[in-house]
Amino acid sequence: MIAGFSITSLLLILLAGIGAGFVGYAVGASSLVSYPALLAFGIPPVLANASNTVGVVGTGIGGVMGARKELKGQAVRSITYVVIGAFGGVAGAFLLLKLDPSVFEFAAPVLILLSSLIIAINPRGRMQAKQAAADATAQLKHIEATEATEAAKRATTPTAPHCPPEQLVQPMSQDSWWVWLGVAAVAIYSGYFGAGAGTLALAVLDAAKIGPFHKINALKTLIGTGANISASVVFIIQGAVDWPAAIMLCIGCFIGGYIAPSITRKIPANIMRAAAVIAGIILTIDLGLKTY
Repeated sequence: MIAGFSITSLLLILLAGIGAGFVGYAVGASSLVSYPALLAFGIPPVLANASNTVGVVGTGIGGVMGARKELKGQAVRSITYVVIGAFGGVAGAFLLLKLDPSVFEFAAPVLILLSSLIIAINPRGRMQAKQAAADATAQLKHIEATEATEAAKRATTPTAPHCPPEQLVQPMSQDSWWVWLGVAAVAIYSGYFGAGAGTLALAVLDAAKIGPFHKINALKTLIGTGANISASVVFIIQGAVDWPAAIMLCIGCFIGGYIAPSITRKIPANIMRAAAVIAGIILTIDLGLKTY
């Protein structure tokens, strides 16, 4: 036994973490796997949620490190989003800890259902499709505009293929006022619960037309990472973390996120999304029957 957990239990939490990291990469809702897994081992809801936040920090850090190319040239916006995420994470963490535990127990089924519906609507997939169409149109226009010149150059010297100019993120001065409220709300939600927060952040940034998908996808990771780290600090200071569970979950999330890309290429996205939605609905019904 280690701090009340058997070796078998810790290994099962590790497996749950691997699944959470995989689902987080595939459909953006790792907490649909990790949070109920911690509940299944008898960890109280608020403590399970706080430990879950600490456990999934590694996923966000890895995502930010992997998105250095997309974040290049966005230092000011990146720092701003991390700061907003950090303050929102603290606010969400204090809401979780200071409100009566029954409030979270009542809200959890609703929040899980919300994240399941977000996955079902699939704004992430729609954004990717829209971005792919925009990239194809830009490429076609560029080829048409340079076709005559390139034909003349190829007759004398070899030339490298030309690509259209990279799409940039708009200056922060052009952001609508509601964008900052949306980012702050997502950060608070991340600190309080977080399932589906990444997809919500994507929806806010896409609606504001801040930039191309691959860049706002990197930016949304900053919001969640800032929120999860600051919320984790609050939970740790307040002694609201079950460390054996959080550590095993964190290791599992890292493994799951690392192996997910090569596996998800072979599985249709609709199947993974449908599985996550069905799991979320079942969990909502189960928690709802216990709570209400």
